Amino acid sequence: MNRDSIQIRRANLNDAQKFLDIYSYYVINTAITFEYEVPSLEEFRRRMSDTLSRYPYLAAERNGEIVGYAYAGLFHSRAAYQWNVETSIYVKQDCRGGGVGKALYECLERILKAQNILNLNACIAYPVHEDEYLTQDSVQFHEKMDYQMVGRFHHSGYKFGRWYDMVWMEKLIGEHSENPVPVTVFPDLKITSPEQLE
Repeated sequence: MNRDSIQIRRANLNDAQKFLDIYSYYVINTAITFEYEVPSLEEFRRRMSDTLSRYPYLAAERNGEIVGYAYAGLFHSRAAYQWNVETSIYVKQDCRGGGVGKALYECLERILKAQNILNLNACIAYPVHEDEYLTQDSVQFHEKMDYQMVGRFHHSGYKFGRWYDMVWMEKLIGEHSENPVPVTVFPDLKITSPEQLE
């Protein structure tokens, strides 16, 4: 995909350090993630490898620089949940608002549809009152991407000496038939680049 010089491609483990550099900002400076400590590169690579065994992991580049990433993950281990995923996205702090997130999520959604995924779920930290660590920007982004609010859990995460809520948002991207088509794991999906799904 090329939208305003943004290129989306499949990620690989060689991207781990660049992704971790982006993620580190959110761990250290925000409550967007409830993680306290920046994971090691080894741990981050392990997480990526686990994800790529079943689901897509995408990188966004602008002028050759990685400016964001997105991926889908396991929603729940029980077999009946297999048509659901949890989506995640992180955009380089100084690149937010420039279309990177939209490009990533649109491409991610096309791939997940090709896998026969039906439900996209996003778990989002939510401020009781917006502060310097957390705003409603993520919820507003997901609303623009046609996600709907489906649940709110109060005082679920404690970070920076204060409590934050957590919300779930969902987007349904396929027909919920009596006999759903089995999910295809990402490594078995016969695409060589995201552009094939445009």
